[in-house]
Amino acid sequence: MKKAVRRRRALLPRTALLAALVAAATQSQAQAQPAGAAEPARPKVCLVLSGGGARGAAHVGVLKVLQELRVPVDCITGTSMGSIVGAAYASGTPVGEMEEVLGQLSTRLLFQEKPPREERAVRLKRDDTTNLAPLEMGLDGRGLQLPQGLVSGVQLETVLRDLAKARGFYRFDDLPIPFRAVATDLVTGKPVVLARGELAAAMRASMSVPGVLQPVRLDDKLLVDGGLTNNLPVDVARAMGADVVIAVNLGTPLSKPEELHSVLGVTGQMVNILTEQNVRASLESLHPEDILVIPRLDNFSAADFDHMTETVPVGEAATRLVADRLARYSVSPEAYAAWEARRVKLKPPDNRPIDEIRFDNLKRVNPLIAKGEMETEAGQPIEQPVLDKDMQRLFGTGDFEHVSYRLLEEPGKRILAVDAVEKAWGPDYLRLGLGLSSDFKGDAFFNLLASYRMTWLNRLGGEWRWDAQVGRASGISTEFYQPLQRGPGLFIAPKAEYWRRTIDVFQGNQRVASYDTNEGRVGLDLGAQFTRYGETRFGYLFTRTSAALDTGLPVLAVDSSYVTQAGWSWRSLVDQLDNVNFPRKGYGASLEFFGARKSLGSDLDFTRGEFSGVYVHSFGEHTFQVAARAGARIGSDPLPPGRQFQWGGLLQQSGYPTGALMGQDLRFGRVVYYNRVRRWALLDGVYAGGSLEVGRVDKPLVPNNQQGTLYSGALFLGVDTPVGPLYLGWGHASRGFNAWYLFLGRP
Repeated sequence: MKKAVRRRRALLPRTALLAALVAAATQSQAQAQPAGAAEPARPKVCLVLSGGGARGAAHVGVLKVLQELRVPVDCITGTSMGSIVGAAYASGTPVGEMEEVLGQLSTRLLFQEKPPREERAVRLKRDDTTNLAPLEMGLDGRGLQLPQGLVSGVQLETVLRDLAKARGFYRFDDLPIPFRAVATDLVTGKPVVLARGELAAAMRASMSVPGVLQPVRLDDKLLVDGGLTNNLPVDVARAMGADVVIAVNLGTPLSKPEELHSVLGVTGQMVNILTEQNVRASLESLHPEDILVIPRLDNFSAADFDHMTETVPVGEAATRLVADRLARYSVSPEAYAAWEARRVKLKPPDNRPIDEIRFDNLKRVNPLIAKGEMETEAGQPIEQPVLDKDMQRLFGTGDFEHVSYRLLEEPGKRILAVDAVEKAWGPDYLRLGLGLSSDFKGDAFFNLLASYRMTWLNRLGGEWRWDAQVGRASGISTEFYQPLQRGPGLFIAPKAEYWRRTIDVFQGNQRVASYDTNEGRVGLDLGAQFTRYGETRFGYLFTRTSAALDTGLPVLAVDSSYVTQAGWSWRSLVDQLDNVNFPRKGYGASLEFFGARKSLGSDLDFTRGEFSGVYVHSFGEHTFQVAARAGARIGSDPLPPGRQFQWGGLLQQSGYPTGALMGQDLRFGRVVYYNRVRRWALLDGVYAGGSLEVGRVDKPLVPNNQQGTLYSGALFLGVDTPVGPLYLGWGHASRGFNAWYLFLGRP
């Protein structure tokens, strides 16, 4: 017994020494941990952000107060606008920057359909110089087909990529804060939890309001706004392991009658009705330790995307009401600083080389041609800016309603899978348009337009197009565009057209005669496309024209028999303007020649050449445009009247009536300044500006008409409307001429 006691006493120093070593090691390990490491007793806190349309910016106010109180969150779930704010925060976007970017979201951006114009196919850019409206409908044996939403939302995705720091394919658990977005499967009507993919695409899918934004196809599902099925995804947070939920419910109050005056207002009302029940179920699932934040947004509409950030202070105020409950989850300044440093430090995306680029489920578009639009190549590392441009360029072909991508891992392969969804209302498209003009002196004209385009008639992308117009100028034209190789490059284009126009002839600013003209053309072009930048064409053109005096003195009558003009033609153009009506940046130029030759079937010989160019640069809202145009006969043969240069009108020697100047040679230059003086919800804005112009039209058709150097200028207001630009302008010319102009469409 004594030996055993002595033995235990001998072991005590060793036990104490071992305990001391364990304690020291534990303390050393604790000191080695980051300052912001969560304490063992701290529960897992998850932030749940509800949908609410434009009211969702109030979530930013909630985040501001959480930062003030030093409350870190361990996971985030969100629906609709809640997914946008949640994804931005989870990916490391600073709250101040988040508020700034959300301030750039607007109703107009939500409805902006097209990708950046610079990335669109060059053959589609030419439509911008016509008065065709942007709405594109399908027309085939099924009848008239409409898109699934008013807009595609691709441009919105571009803004969302800027808002979220994570660009490229991610597993959302790899974000600085694990994240989930919630959408609704339009086919099954069930909620879908998005846990991987391109973050911007997930954000957009979660907020695709039915009828407004087109559904998003991800992983073979057709996804719309998650608010229809799970607007406050508390259950998703529980599935992520949340011990405590901080739920922010923006509410789903029904709009007042006076707020139901727009598509967004009516659609928002429908969504609010459908989401009320699922929100109630989520609220009933909250535990006593959970915290509910309810911003009072009674005076804010879910459809008012033009004043989103005004709700941020409301979110702050609501969060301060529960600050005492939030404070129990606060950490020390040092711990929070370490957590915030980790939050804004995003793990770089996996940009390892890809082994294959794959296009799945393409029924019409040749995947080899679609792949040719991309600069990203198999065997090369992914460069995110290049891949983003590739997606915009694919969408700019006009063949797809949505474009995104995924990265797939297969045995021994890394695959870039491009989800390019062909337009459900294609492949044949109808567009309509309208043009109006008035000089406030009794002359008013209109033109109604229609364009029908049949695409992908063969595997090389053959396209047959018909255009018709009725009004001041009436006619019909057709062209068959046939590429000779896969992707941009050589093509042939047979064409034919017939037009009946009224041409006015002026002396000074007085119309002295009007002629009815008829012109028929057939031709064949061989050309080459320079991807999205431009194209060049060389071909043969056969024209038959006639003219007859409609109004004017009998002495001005002309021979009404048909005249044949046949010969070679050449046209080259480059177009990198961001907008043809009120451009803010870019450049464009064209060069054209036509040589009529008797040896090619013409009744007369002549050669005509013309150049035009423009360069645009902006400083904030201030835009300067420099443009020039020159045309001349080449050689000694005179140009026939129908081939002479007709000039004059708003911004084209302002102060003269439209088309008042006509002659053998033209030289013109102008400097235009305009400023966006007001922004409107669905429009680019109202522009006010002026121009200084100098020009010269030599060898006029009417003897003793305006010759020599002409100086003029203009003042104008302009609006880029959904049916074309609207101009109201006044011009003054140095010869004492003044004119008012009103145009709907391009002048």
